Amino acid sequence: MADNLSQKDRLVGAWSLVSWSIEFSDARPTRYPYGEAPVGSIVYSDNGRMLAAISRSDRNPLSVAVPQQAPDTEKTAAFDSFFSYGGRYAIEGDTVIHSVDIALNPNFVGSEQRRSMLFEGDCLTLSAHEGSRHHKLKWQRVASL
Repeated sequence: MADNLSQKDRLVGAWSLVSWSIEFSDARPTRYPYGEAPVGSIVYSDNGRMLAAISRSDRNPLSVAVPQQAPDTEKTAAFDSFFSYGGRYAIEGDTVIHSVDIALNPNFVGSEQRRSMLFEGDCLTLSAHEGSRHHKLKWQRVASL
């Protein structure tokens, strides 16, 4: 994309997850919270809304058609292998701020998630520092139809 586009113009659209890694400032090895081949989408609308969904690519199906009737172990595994939230977003320089108003994890609602943005061609890396952890999520722009 051209360098003269605003950060919002560069961000608006649909993105597909390439990778999510967590690096540590100490000697711990890099972690991949949803495996080394996660799947996910993040969408930023022109009117300031966003929605993200990420999961492991190797999720097991539930043993029943109605999720509420699944055994607790299956529901726990499904919850642990999926991450989703949405809300408003704002941009401050090279940072996008997600104001969460809906999430799979109810404790996430009401939080503010700040992500540094780095655009490289048709890729976007969103990153955040959390104590000794550094999250890096790489996304690739989904081509328009």
